[in-house]
Amino acid sequence: MLNREKSQPIFDRALKVLVNGVSSNFRYLGEKETPVIVRGEGARIWDADGNEFIDYRLGWGPIIIGHADHRVNHAVIKHLENGTTFAATTELEVIVAEKLVKIVPGMEKLRFTNTGTEATMHALRTARGYTNKEKFIKFEGQYHGAHDYVLFSTASSPISAMGARTSPIPVQVGSGIPHKIRDYVYCLPFNDFEAIEKCVKDHHGEVAAMLVEPCLGNIAGIEPKSGYLSHLRSLCNEYNIVLIFDEVKTGFRLANGGAREAYGVIPDISTYAKSLGNGLPVAAFGGKTKVMDVIGGGSVTHAGTFGANGVSMAAANAVLDILSDSPVLKDLAERGKRLKTGLDNVLTDAGIPHQMCGHPNIQGFLITDKPVKEVRDLVYSNDVLYETIMQNMYNRGIWAESDPREPWFLCAAHTDEIIDDTLNKFQESVKTALQ
Repeated sequence: MLNREKSQPIFDRALKVLVNGVSSNFRYLGEKETPVIVRGEGARIWDADGNEFIDYRLGWGPIIIGHADHRVNHAVIKHLENGTTFAATTELEVIVAEKLVKIVPGMEKLRFTNTGTEATMHALRTARGYTNKEKFIKFEGQYHGAHDYVLFSTASSPISAMGARTSPIPVQVGSGIPHKIRDYVYCLPFNDFEAIEKCVKDHHGEVAAMLVEPCLGNIAGIEPKSGYLSHLRSLCNEYNIVLIFDEVKTGFRLANGGAREAYGVIPDISTYAKSLGNGLPVAAFGGKTKVMDVIGGGSVTHAGTFGANGVSMAAANAVLDILSDSPVLKDLAERGKRLKTGLDNVLTDAGIPHQMCGHPNIQGFLITDKPVKEVRDLVYSNDVLYETIMQNMYNRGIWAESDPREPWFLCAAHTDEIIDDTLNKFQESVKTALQ
């Protein structure tokens, strides 16, 4: 057990003033278990007791360069001297938008906001305004933020409640969502060509958008089948449906141009957050001019006090320059392959049936002897053994998410030496788990 002499009193205080002692439900690990982090640097973080961890959670994905990267920090500190928000356009905002249009294939116009939740919410509203239709399609196991319309059939939803594959039931995530919201969403299995084609052909007259994570950011990074995203694109073209890529996790992580570049499919709108700011809160949504131009002028509403604020723009500007000036993501993918191969070898040598998943920069593995292509296949996953291995890793100073559905995130600060250390401790953790 790790020392909690300083962390526990801080968290006891947190329990008195914060609900469950946290500011996001997923941060709560228990009254005596929830960590209290004091700083991060590169690929490492430290808790209040000085316990050091190699970090593969990276704030659930935003850290792409490394914690407290001096180049991003310097850009933010320098810009603070000019103020932060003015209820007006700034040149820096224009500069960042120009860089996004240049780096993202098919991006023509965009708007800035603050979080991934806001980005997907506004993208859906824009699609509805463009098509004059109200319903949308989402895919089971995918998470698109915390607004009411998308909190159905996520990775944390009970699979037993999803109904038959041929007649899926949207599973509401928690209380507080108006019952009628369910009527606006069709939830379908991911990677199922027949299911999406049938739904579109039966309901296209009322479907405004398809909202899809190009790969499953909450299910070990599982990637689309060959031709699947192109199939979605073709259906949307044929039936006047707006294709929205939720690139909150894949943007500026899979490739400089995100999933659009990695998979070669151009949606009508994409949403971005996380890696765009390397830990600073910034988000954007954008795409084709003809779709985005329905915003404003008494048509579709988009607003936000802190959209394109100076701090977020300074961070995004620095991140985009770093990604453009050096092969950060390409080099990261090579190290990610090295990690993925090493994890695979350890599990194979231990005789543990498993499936390696995802792009090297957002990867994972599932302990299973059945192929997993979408969320329903998780019924075959040995979550108990996975969680045991991850607890052993945590005790050895390697922090990957204990939930097998959450992928391992890498950043530019994960060096070969760090990956070697990770693999050595992974081997020890697996051995201990099997004893």
